[in-house]
Amino acid sequence: MADSVRDIHFSAPDGLQLYGRLYQPEVKTDNLPVVCLPGLTRNSRDFHELALYLSQHPQTPRPVITFDYRGRGRSAYDPDWSHYNIGVEAGDVIAGLAHLQIHQAVFLGTSRGGLITHILAAIAPQLLAGVILNDIGPEISVEGLQQIGSYLNGARQPRNWNDAAELQHQVHGAYFPALTSEDWQRFARAIYREDNGIIRSDYDPNLLKTMENIDYTQKLPDLWAQFDLMKDLPLLVIRGENTKLLAQEIVEEMQRRHNSLQVFNVSGQGHAPLLETGRIPDLIAAFAAGVDLRE
Repeated sequence: MADSVRDIHFSAPDGLQLYGRLYQPEVKTDNLPVVCLPGLTRNSRDFHELALYLSQHPQTPRPVITFDYRGRGRSAYDPDWSHYNIGVEAGDVIAGLAHLQIHQAVFLGTSRGGLITHILAAIAPQLLAGVILNDIGPEISVEGLQQIGSYLNGARQPRNWNDAAELQHQVHGAYFPALTSEDWQRFARAIYREDNGIIRSDYDPNLLKTMENIDYTQKLPDLWAQFDLMKDLPLLVIRGENTKLLAQEIVEEMQRRHNSLQVFNVSGQGHAPLLETGRIPDLIAAFAAGVDLRE
């Protein structure tokens, strides 16, 4: 199985060195790849179990590509923190796919990854064969973004891996009662890295500067115009029932604008659902197989 997972190293348009992973099926297939884009401070490890499942699926195996954005995971930190924005990151994704010679895929975006997918719909629509949005839409709630900013700015450094899992449970447990102790351990391993015995958050601390000047008293900018560009694509929305970021009325407006949009509500989880849990992997595999048939 390890031979089917390959590290990707490529250059961003501005020369910054970036990282991703390619999960290859063990059999030759023409099925479309799935490209996984993580949340604000997250990285490719969020998708590891799901990527293994999809790439080795018994009926519809397919390549899966996961990316670490600049300043996250194993990608280089940008000396100019203002480059940590969804426009630049969308360009980085395009560069990564060009490096792999991938011309079209199903895109799976968690939170910020879904916002980046909206940008790709505007600047590189030919890449998108289908879209899965994990707890994100073209409009996000002020309350949800404020909640994210609050726990990121108030986070303490864990003492060890058990403490890291417990810390995440303390912060998020009320919104994720469905998760097991094993889920919290895996969650922590995706968020943190270990350097010389010290457990650290796996992103550039300067990333938090991008949230310093947000006016939470005002409505946030939206991406409805970009969402409308996806109206002819197969589209699935996965929503945590306890999310504060993706309001139900926004999902209903998305359904009004996109008649064939599918919605899956995940019980016992908030923002954002863990995609390797419960029925979600089968749901994603079935959705991607439907996109294959449409092609």
